[in-house]
Amino acid sequence: MVSDGDDAPAFTAPLADDRLGEFTLTNRLDEAPLVLAFFPGAFTEVCSHEMRAFQDRLSEFEDAGASVYGISVDTPFALSEFREQLGLDFGLISDTNRGIIDAYDLAMDFSHIGVRDLAKRAVFVVDGDGTVTYAWVSDDPGREPDYEEVLDAVARVA
Repeated sequence: MVSDGDDAPAFTAPLADDRLGEFTLTNRLDEAPLVLAFFPGAFTEVCSHEMRAFQDRLSEFEDAGASVYGISVDTPFALSEFREQLGLDFGLISDTNRGIIDAYDLAMDFSHIGVRDLAKRAVFVVDGDGTVTYAWVSDDPGREPDYEEVLDAVARVA
């Protein structure tokens, strides 16, 4: 599993922002610190609450110099709608092929409903050199990150 001090695994994936585009981690390091917030699935209660919480604090993250991105296995089209319905001002990265989740070792199953290989709820802060400076991963999909702790981690990098 990716930890503090590790190089952030590089990736390129579809990005749902004001338009549908592409996100390449190495091309975005100039936006660092980057907050990569993995979540299991769009349009679910806890994931919606988490993304709204990041939105509610987005100005604090931006004031600290950070860029926030959500990541899930949902298609870019679903993420675009999710983003619009929640009024999110940050981009959502689509990992439909699950390459990012595999690279960060975050796959989890919801076997009781027959769903496999969704993202664990996790947050990574990546600095301008591509180094992970903060890593939080939960095996409990109902547990949200400590947003103040994430802001503190961003402040240490900025």
